[in-house]
Amino acid sequence: MLRLADDRGSAPAEFVMVAGLLTVVTLSVLQLGLALHVRNTVQDAVGDGARIAALAGATPEDGEARTRSLVATALGPGYPVEVRAGTTTSSGVPESAVTLTAPLPVLGLIGFPGTLEVTGHAVLEDPAE
Repeated sequence: MLRLADDRGSAPAEFVMVAGLLTVVTLSVLQLGLALHVRNTVQDAVGDGARIAALAGATPEDGEARTRSLVATALGPGYPVEVRAGTTTSSGVPESAVTLTAPLPVLGLIGFPGTLEVTGHAVLEDPAE
């Protein structure tokens, strides 16, 4: 009968390979969760900024400041964002629009600049009402 080679010492090698693979998978899932958190945070921030800018008596700069404030609170004051606010029309209805451009995180909060662009819209309130 042919005897296979001795397999002593293979358990540590298997452990290292499996542990390495599990570590990579776990870190990848955590990074995906962070990227989704950042995306959802900036979507909410531009929506809220557009609603603030649409209020009667408010200016686009108010919406821009609100958006910056929300992102700085949620992601930290050092997170690089570019925020633009203005007014537009959609189907003849005047709207406020806030656009935010930021990096989508690839490694921690570090990412490629300008890879995430989100725009929020809100119908302008009529000051006569």
